[in-house]
This record gives sequence, C-alpha cells and structure tokens, in this order.
Amino acid sequence: MKAVIRRDRRLVCDEIADLKPAEGQVLVKTLACGICGSDLHALHHMEHMIDLSRRAGAPDSGFDPSADTVFGHEFCAEILDHGPGASKLLKVGTRVVSVPVTLHGGGMEALGFSNRLPGGFAEQMMLSEALILEVPNGLPTDKATLTEPFAVGAHAVAKARLEPKAVSLVVGCGPVGLAVIAALKAQGHGPVIAADFSPRRRAAAERLGADIVIDPATESPHERWEQLGVPKTRAAQTMMRMMGAPIAQPVVFECVGSPGVLQALIEAAPAGSHIVVAGVCMESDKIEPSIAITKEIELTFVFGYTPEEFAMTLRQISEGIIDVSGLVTGTVSLDGVAGAFTALGDPEAHVKILVQPNG
Repeated sequence: MKAVIRRDRRLVCDEIADLKPAEGQVLVKTLACGICGSDLHALHHMEHMIDLSRRAGAPDSGFDPSADTVFGHEFCAEILDHGPGASKLLKVGTRVVSVPVTLHGGGMEALGFSNRLPGGFAEQMMLSEALILEVPNGLPTDKATLTEPFAVGAHAVAKARLEPKAVSLVVGCGPVGLAVIAALKAQGHGPVIAADFSPRRRAAAERLGADIVIDPATESPHERWEQLGVPKTRAAQTMMRMMGAPIAQPVVFECVGSPGVLQALIEAAPAGSHIVVAGVCMESDKIEPSIAITKEIELTFVFGYTPEEFAMTLRQISEGIIDVSGLVTGTVSLDGVAGAFTALGDPEAHVKILVQPNG
C-alpha cells in the first residue's frame, strides 16, 4: 500500500508492507488525517524530539528516529477487517476515530511516531478495537478528524482549574490556541481574550467564540485585564479586596511555544495569574523566577489528553457544541503532503490541512 514516509529527513511517497490485524486489533482505511505542528517539527528535528521525550522519562519503545516513519495521528478511518478474537461490536464499514495508540503484546505503538506501524499518512492503519470510537450523528469525516487536536484544548482547560468568573487570555491562535478557545467556550467560561498577529487566525478565534480578539502588533492584550475586573498589581488587588469588590481569576494560556514568550507573559500578566503552558517550545528557554515568585505566578505545563477528554471532545463536535466549520482550509492526496508541509509554514495560507490517502 502507499504511504508518505519520513526518510532521511524528507517526505517520500512510497510503498510499504500491507497490514494484517492481530489479536484485539482492527484494520482500517484512512479517510482523512490532519497535519499537526508536531509533524512539521518532527520532519527535521525528530531526533531532538525523541531525545527530549526520553529525558522526560517516557518509556523506551525502541523507536529509531533515523529509521522510516509514517506520520499522522489526527485521523478518521473506516473499519475494513477485525483481528482474531475481536468482539466486532463495530461492523466493517463503520467510521471511527481513536486515541492514536495501538496496543500489542503488553506494549503499544504511538501512531505517527512508530517504525513498526504506520500513522494516518498511509492508505491503511492498524488500531486497537478497545480504543476506537464510532463517529456519531452522521458527523462529516473532516470534522471528526479534528477530534484529536481539539482534545488537546480540553486537557489544557481541565488543568487550568478555572473559577466560574475567570478571565482567560489565549496567546497564539494556531491549532492549539483555537482548541483551547473552543474548550473554554464549550464549558461556559468567559470572557476569553485571544491574541495573534495573523488576521486569518484571529478570524478563526472569533468564529470559535473568543469574546475579544486582539492584534498584538497594534495593542497589548494585557491592557484589557483591568477593564475585565482584574487589577494587574498586588497592591491594587489588595485594595479591591479591602473594599469588598470581587476579583476575577486571571488565566493565561501560552499556545505559541517559542523562546521568550513565557518570560514575557510572566512579566506582563497580572499578579497571581495562572499561566498554562500548552505551546511546545523545543529549544532551551530562560525565565527569571524572581519575577514569578514576587508576583506569585503559577505555572502549569500540559501535554496531550485523557481518553475521557478525547471522547468528550468527539461528542461536543458531533453535537455542535464545538463548531469546527471552516477550520479545514485544504486537502491533499499522499502526493501533495510534502507541499502541504511547506504551505503550513505561512499562517495566512491555512489553518488546517487534511491528508486523504485514498482520495
């Protein structure tokens, strides 16, 4: 079957071995798979990513970052066949999504970051029957494919532990920031400030429900805190409390992942802010802890999502609680994947591109 393979830090469309489902597995046809920012980074820096992951204590699966890899972990697929002993609760032809992990023999493969099993940039994949979820309510395939990236936003919001009247600032409205905005509004939080230099991304943030959308080139988003009931200094907050006035909880979601952004937020955010770091900075960075200590800034770093958050996100998208209409701005066949990686380097060109391996 055909697949797009990362080989020698290039994307090559080539043939790979056909798959046969083992115990507890299902063979699926890939209908669509999103291109993630981590895919873009991994193309050229996979070795560094895996080294950081192992230093963070991730289990060693034997993955060789220099060997052939088929990317793709944001997918919707159709069941083709069941492995031995399968329950077959979901029949052949059923459209499904899944947490991008395949279980086998006491271990697992992270789809899209595996040498043994292909991810969604292949015509077929192997999934674990225990992890697949049927696409409900006739949800279109392109929208179902967005379950995985939007689950990342659900997890970030869950980790923020927001109070009922919290004011949230989302810095960076790429796919992660948009997922955070969607999760905030789906759970009834607000007001939500969204900030991004890109007009296209700001428009997407507005469609997903951001209450205030700001271009940081013309206005600092931090100028809006006091208008929304959040004094910036500890002294002003103390005075408001002495007067019996309520103070909204300030929460900042860092969704950029570039060096210097976290330090800038520590300096600019109100005292007592909770900064949730969802943007993945792959380089060494520097912060000045004394400023964060003096302002009593709380830092929380988030990654991925739980199976429950994944399932909740699928339900919210299928019921229209999260409206992802218009976020898919392009589709390509396997032959067009390399070009799509280049196109996604321009935030004005696309929000999300889907790969259709069988299209």
